[in-house]
Formats: sequence, C-alpha cells, structure tokens
Amino acid sequence: MTATQAHEPSPDPGAPSSRARWPQMLVGLGVLLIGAALAWGAIDISSQAGYGGVGPNFLPWLVSGTLMICGLWILWEVRTGGFRQLDEPTGSTHGYWSGFVWVSAGLLLNAALITIIGFVLSCTLCYLLAVQGLRRAGGQAGANQPRTWLTDTFTGLVISAPVYWMFTKFLAINLPGLTGTGWL
Repeated sequence: MTATQAHEPSPDPGAPSSRARWPQMLVGLGVLLIGAALAWGAIDISSQAGYGGVGPNFLPWLVSGTLMICGLWILWEVRTGGFRQLDEPTGSTHGYWSGFVWVSAGLLLNAALITIIGFVLSCTLCYLLAVQGLRRAGGQAGANQPRTWLTDTFTGLVISAPVYWMFTKFLAINLPGLTGTGWL
C-alpha cells in the first residue's frame, strides 16, 4: 500500500455515484433558488404590523427562509455522499398522468376563477380536484362515489374559509371575495 492510498477515504458502499448525484444537486439548487426568488418578492410586501404584531410579510419570509435552509441542506447532503438511505423506487417508473391532469386543473381553475367566484369557493374547487387526482393516483376504489365528492367539498370549505378569515382579519391582506356575499 502506498502513502497516497493510505490517506484516501474509502468510498461509502451505500453512496450513489457522482453521476447519480447530479439530479440531487439540481434539486438542491432549484429549492435554494425558489427560496431566494420568494425572498426577493417578499421585499415588496408591507411589513406594517397587523393583529398581534405580525404583518403580511411574515409568512412569505418564513416560507422563503425555510426553502433556502432546505436547499442548503440538500446541497450539503449531496456534497457529503448523496442520499445514502434513499430506497429504490418501487412500482411504475412513469408518472400517473390522469392524476397530474386533475391536480393541474384544480390549480389552473383556482387561478382563473378566484376573482370571479371568490377565494373560498375557488380554493374549495382546487382542493376537490386535487384530492380527486390524488385519490385516483392512489387507486382508491371509492374515489368517484358521491359521498366522497361531498366529503371532499366540505373539507375544502372547512380549510379555505378559516384561511380566508385569517388572511383578511388577522394579517389584513385583501383577498378576492364573491361580490355581494361578504366573506364568500
């Protein structure tokens, strides 16, 4: 054994190859850049304190900071050997396109209808369609039952109404509402 071989660290048998780490590094950089972009956008949000001293810029700063920390953590993991404990993918290696369409339709309809039908109803529709796509992707047998649709609609309302109330009352951020219906 030569002197240089004695000082070289032995490769971790569970660590992915350097070629396999490139996608992991790109994910880490992507998460870091998204966090930085959100921080850049949060600069323009008013910091005037609302209820309890928390202003409208609190949540964007919290999310951007958390994303940047996660991005740095992913990059650190890649530099120290990659995701060594990552299980091999099981099942199908291609995406479930029908579920992707359901979730995308929910997001796009939310964006298109939020100023027309209001925050609460458009977010409820977004939730309903996204959950339907996820149920179908998971192979749930009762995804198309009327009771499931009603439960998902009710759950979407129970989630979106308090969010609307918190943003408009607690953080003093104006969100689109359905004209003439008050908080809806």
